[in-house]
Amino acid sequence: MFDLNRHITTYPDFPKEGITFYDISPMLEDATALQNCVASLAELAKPYQPDLIAGIDARGFLFVTPVALALGVGALMIRKKGKLPGKVIDHAYALEYGEASLAIQEDRHVKGKTVVLVDDLLATGGTIAAANHLITARGGKIVANIVLIELTGLKGRDHLMGDVHALQQY
Repeated sequence: MFDLNRHITTYPDFPKEGITFYDISPMLEDATALQNCVASLAELAKPYQPDLIAGIDARGFLFVTPVALALGVGALMIRKKGKLPGKVIDHAYALEYGEASLAIQEDRHVKGKTVVLVDDLLATGGTIAAANHLITARGGKIVANIVLIELTGLKGRDHLMGDVHALQQY
């Protein structure tokens, strides 16, 4: 499995005191590391035989399309409220330091489909749990949540549907 830790830079006290930011930018800048990261995410998703790979605005989008292409399946965008046209359903949730809302278009073809959600970070689980809620509200089935980084002490996986996998845990 790909060693993501070698390609992460940490920034203590960002975005506020007491929070450590795990920056994946070094991995994104290295073509080989990025290819290995996408291949590892696809390898974790493949056994679930998903119909769709879902990703969350914004950093999750970096990985959804290449993972979906690697598996020969579609990609589904979960966006911040106000970023999608047409009729949407949204779900508000609490962040570690604020509040936010995610949305999905009502006319997305999710009903009856098996979905693997891919995101960059699992902390308290609020963002991914909101995305899980939106997908199941549209009739999709979440079978797994795959993240690059999981902050295990925050127990975010306890709030998610389906299995949880992380390339790197702290």
